[in-house]
Amino acid sequence: MTGPSRIIQDLRRARVLVVHPRDEDGNTLIAHLKRLGCEVRATWPLPPALPPDVDTVFLHVEDTHVEHALQIIDLQQTAIIAILTYESPTALQAIIDLNAHGVISKPLRPLGILTQFALARYRQSYEKRLAGKVQKLEETLKSRRLVEKAVSALRVMNGLDEEAAYKLLRDQATSKRVPMATIAESIIAAQDTMKSLGLSIGGKSKL
Repeated sequence: MTGPSRIIQDLRRARVLVVHPRDEDGNTLIAHLKRLGCEVRATWPLPPALPPDVDTVFLHVEDTHVEHALQIIDLQQTAIIAILTYESPTALQAIIDLNAHGVISKPLRPLGILTQFALARYRQSYEKRLAGKVQKLEETLKSRRLVEKAVSALRVMNGLDEEAAYKLLRDQATSKRVPMATIAESIIAAQDTMKSLGLSIGGKSKL
């Protein structure tokens, strides 16, 4: 599927919640989104919680409690398109606080809605992928620190050099078919337990 076609297909798969008064602007937005073919629901004001399957929110920021919006939107990591009546300092601050992925101004016209819709979904998807990569890196660093600490513990408890301690840790993980970090946590916990009981942790004990 080509790039432009893929974008339109993604928009048609969207599950949208329009949080806007049912006035002319709200009806214009809802009708345009329905013509596009995506699933659209509407509500006003912002509900206590979002429907669980919603992935995109068009949010009229005036008369919306920003802190409440942040709480319920962050839980689902939805794309947010802010709707503005005036570019007031309060409205601009709301956009920043919400980390809106797109912005459209009133009076609403079909021209521009599609662009902001596509941009917002792309930005949210990119941020989600980026957050996933960061989480994996953090998990890798945490595992590496655990392994290093466990290797140090094995050197003290078993009198091994660093290479032998690492090999022992790796072999245990391989034989038990678990990540090295899991074995490392067990070794560290054992060392901490021995310390808390005032037991000697030196010598040639077996893992």
